[in-house]
Amino acid sequence: MTAIDYDLEFLEDGRTIELISIGMVCDDGREYYAVSSDMPVDRILNHQWLKANVWPHLPLRGYKPPPQINALQQSDGALDKTDIRVKPKWVIANEVREFIQAAGPDVQLWANYGAYDHVALAQLWGPMITLPDGVPMFTHDIQQERSRLGLSWDDLPKQEGSEHNALADARHNRVVRRWLAEQEARTS
Repeated sequence: MTAIDYDLEFLEDGRTIELISIGMVCDDGREYYAVSSDMPVDRILNHQWLKANVWPHLPLRGYKPPPQINALQQSDGALDKTDIRVKPKWVIANEVREFIQAAGPDVQLWANYGAYDHVALAQLWGPMITLPDGVPMFTHDIQQERSRLGLSWDDLPKQEGSEHNALADARHNRVVRRWLAEQEARTS
């Protein structure tokens, strides 16, 4: 079994989920990060939480926030579409498919509070029935595993660095997943 820990940043309105960015880390050492050039920028910048917590982590042109200024007061900057990490959704879908398939035939996907992440991931290829071969139809959830082991949120390792950067969050998910496996091994 090979695990891929992942995280997506997205805009959701109760009806749709729009991809902003995706980060994936594989047990074999590979990493993947991409930002959707197709994201609805205006809607994201009008969403206070996304503007404050996700937007500053994207590849932006002309955006260097001074550390003393609150994220809500910072200039928006513009998405740098010349950055190689910024790609159309169809390119991201192809690259993610290849990333997952390269992990081998027995892949587990892991995410933290991963229900929406899995839906947004599956929607890279359309309806769930069109998932490519080798892409799992479900994601293991870190919070379910934490709960199953009788642990609280406060028991989990804390994230160092920035939250809501999809790649940094995926890396942290790997840390937490491995820590949970160690906790289970100790009690078995």
